[in-house]
Amino acid sequence: MAKKLTSKTATKSKAAKVKSATAQAKSRVMTLEEAMRQLKALGNAGVRAQNAKSGPLGSGAGDNQFGVSRGDVRKLANKIKTNHELALALWKTGNIDAQFLATLLINVKLLSADEMVRLVKSISWLSVADWLYSYVLKEHADKETLRQKWMTSNDRWAARAGWQLTAGRVVKSPEGLDLVALLDRIEKELSAAAPEVQWTMNMCLAEIGIHFPKHRKRALAIGEKLGIYRDYPCSKGCTSPFAPIWINEMVRRQS
Repeated sequence: MAKKLTSKTATKSKAAKVKSATAQAKSRVMTLEEAMRQLKALGNAGVRAQNAKSGPLGSGAGDNQFGVSRGDVRKLANKIKTNHELALALWKTGNIDAQFLATLLINVKLLSADEMVRLVKSISWLSVADWLYSYVLKEHADKETLRQKWMTSNDRWAARAGWQLTAGRVVKSPEGLDLVALLDRIEKELSAAAPEVQWTMNMCLAEIGIHFPKHRKRALAIGEKLGIYRDYPCSKGCTSPFAPIWINEMVRRQS
């Protein structure tokens, strides 16, 4: 009886492995052409028009897009699963929907620092930049080295990423950061920064004010003095990105 049970268990285990291998094979069979066709089929004129709008954070997306909703991008990514080679091919198309999908398919562990730099510097739209940050960059092993390098970059997308990573460090691992020097830079550079950089620099200002009472008064003063996002349109229930409002609201919630 024991031998029969063992045999059945082995058979089930073997079947499970075959099923898993088959599923993995299916996840790799989708070609770039097939993925692009599926994205095109999911395109929507309304989404394209919304993506193309410019705003206080920068210019809208260009014509290289299908207008796929973010939800549909996620569904397609769940269908394909992780596929690093396909992800890189999708990114190279420059199509923003393909790049959204690429951020969900990339194996971050396989990306070198140089490849990460190339991805960041080839961004053309801020929403893609945010997905790349959320799903790839902040998980990259070399993010701290890249952060330090990008904090002095003249490339707007690299600088945006550098300030975004710095804001994240202010919140989670501020040890070693010179917060006074950061506030000095923000006070000096925020007003003239490119819109894409301005957003994450302002984020860093707010996070310093929120998490460090010692620097809160100065952070509030810088925000008031510069007035960045003072008149930013906000939906009901959302917190304004104007640093003094943002800081005070977050501090209120903490108390």
